[in-house]
Formats: sequence, structure tokens, C-alpha cells
Amino acid sequence: MINLFEEVSQFCDLSIDDKVKLPVAIVGAGGIVDGAHLPAYKKAGVEVIGIFDTDNSKAKDVASRHGISKVYSTLEELISDSSAKVVDIAVPAAAQPEIFLQVAAAKKHILAQKPLATTVEKGEELAASAAKHGIVAAVNQQLRFEEGIAAAYKMVQLGWIGKVTNFAINVNLDTPWHMWPWAKDLPRLEVMLHSIHYHDMIRWFLGNPTTVFCAAGRTAGQYPIGETRTISTYLYDGNLTATVHSNHMNRGGDNYALYRIDGDQGSIRGTFGLLYDYPDGRPDTLEVRSHVLPTDGWLPYPVTMRWFPDAFMGTIGQVFRAVAGTGPLRSSVADNVDTLKLVDALYRSMDSGAAAKF
Repeated sequence: MINLFEEVSQFCDLSIDDKVKLPVAIVGAGGIVDGAHLPAYKKAGVEVIGIFDTDNSKAKDVASRHGISKVYSTLEELISDSSAKVVDIAVPAAAQPEIFLQVAAAKKHILAQKPLATTVEKGEELAASAAKHGIVAAVNQQLRFEEGIAAAYKMVQLGWIGKVTNFAINVNLDTPWHMWPWAKDLPRLEVMLHSIHYHDMIRWFLGNPTTVFCAAGRTAGQYPIGETRTISTYLYDGNLTATVHSNHMNRGGDNYALYRIDGDQGSIRGTFGLLYDYPDGRPDTLEVRSHVLPTDGWLPYPVTMRWFPDAFMGTIGQVFRAVAGTGPLRSSVADNVDTLKLVDALYRSMDSGAAAKF
């Protein structure tokens, strides 16, 4: 059986050929850069030539701890640096478009943070700008590169579970929202900042739904003002469905983060280890039961890497390969506009109490 995993493991490979690597400059010195982007880039041998943040002291601190030699005083200084070929923008969605448009106009390739923007219209503007200036532009939807999810995707593509009938994600967490003080007063929170990972991932697997429904809630005394509990349902043509159930106010101390993909010839199930005790996490798991192969019960796939920081090697690596013409973008800005449309439909449903058309 183990030889059947070879094609799957090749699809999950996050290594980056030295021939395609380009110098990267980073905008933003927050926790995600410090704890995920930079450790991943170091592991992959990516050269980070400089960093900028509006909080210069924060940028200097991150630079000193990660061996980055240059701290830019302004965004303009970063953009004018001819040695910076790819700009990794890692800022909140409200601040990203202005930066993105300036970087695109300078014809530098971009890895943008998710969410790409706060509205569909702004996302479309960014996609149009990337196309106009002829740059490669991707979104850091790194769950598409998480090893367990990438392996599950390839198994589905290989037909191991037959025709997919349902994709279900269920997470019940005690999320430390205080780690993101900038998100405290956002009226749109859970779908926009957390479950957008799952919504984007389901789109990658299944395409765009026809209709969605979303209900949301809050808990008295919670730190952020936005929704912290959501239930989302997707309907597709042909009886295909998907569900995402996220609760971030788990008082029971038993965090779990599960996903399951059911088909007419088997099923795939797994866990997001990162979320069991974020940000430390634990190893992810993945199992497949197939009547196509067939497996003898549930067969474990040996997941060896983690969502944080390893999957971030995938998001930057896709940019390098696309620039070199040796590989496609798995999470392009143009494709991500449809993720914003899905998020918008979910909020329309949430606000109206009725199902929304995609």
C-alpha cells in the first residue's frame, strides 16, 4: 500500500528549487510574520532582504531576531529597492489594498495576506491591478498547502473515495483572541478572519456553491465584538453539500478541529493539529478508507509537516515557480476574489437570516 502514497507525497512537496528563488521584502512585522512567515522562509532557504512596519521599533526587533539586515523607514523605500523582487504583504485586510496597489504599480510580484480585502469590489480592483501591471500575485491561503489537506486533495483527485458527496469541518476551540488586538472591534470576525481558511479550502476542492446559509452568535463577556460562533452550509448542484461549524468560545477545555470528506466509494478524515493548543499545536492526522484501492479499514497517511509554519513555504514557493514559469499559482489573487464572494454571501445570509445565492 505504501507505494500508492508516492504520487500523493509528491503533490505535497513544499521544497523550493534554488533556481527559482527570488529575494523577498516583507511589509508587516506582526505575530504571523514573526511566528510563521520567517521561520518557514528560513527552513526553505528563502532570502529576506528587508522588512518594513509602521511601528519601526517592532520591525527592528523582528529583524534582529531573524537576521534581516535591512529595516526600511518607509514603504516607499522598500518599493524603490531594486533588489526586492517579491513583496510579502502581511497586514490587516483594511490596510492591504493601498499597499498592494503601490507595489503592483512598481511591477514587483506579490504574496498578499488573507483576507485579500474587506469587500469583493476592492478584491476585484486588486486582481485587475495585478493583471494590468503583469505581475504574479498570490494570496497567503496557506491551508491549501498544509500537508494533510494537500494529500486529501490529491486523494480526491485520484478518485480514491469516488464522487464526493459532503465536506464537513467542525472546530470547537478556546481561541486566544487577545493575541490580535487590532481585531477586537471588527464587526465581522469569525468568517472573515478564521473560517475563511476553510471556505477557501472547500472552494479549492469543490468549486463554487450555488447557495449558502450562515448563522452566527456571540458569547457574553467575550473579548472581540464580532461573531465567534458560526454554522455555514453550502449547497451544490447534484446533492453535493458542505458544512463548516466553528466555535471559538469552548469552555470545556477539550479543543478539537476535525474535517471529513465523504464520497460514494470511501471517506477521508483528519485533524488540524495547530488548533488543539494554538499556537504550539500538535501533529496533524489524516486517514483514508477506500473501496477503490481498497484499504483494509482506515489507513493512516504519514503527515510529517505542520500548518504553521511549514505551509507558508508553499505559498511563497508558488510565487517563485509562477514567476519562473515552472508551476501554476494554487491561490492566485484572481481566484481569491471568489473566496471573497463566498464570504460576502455568508455574511449576507447571516444578516438576513435567509439563504443567499453565491
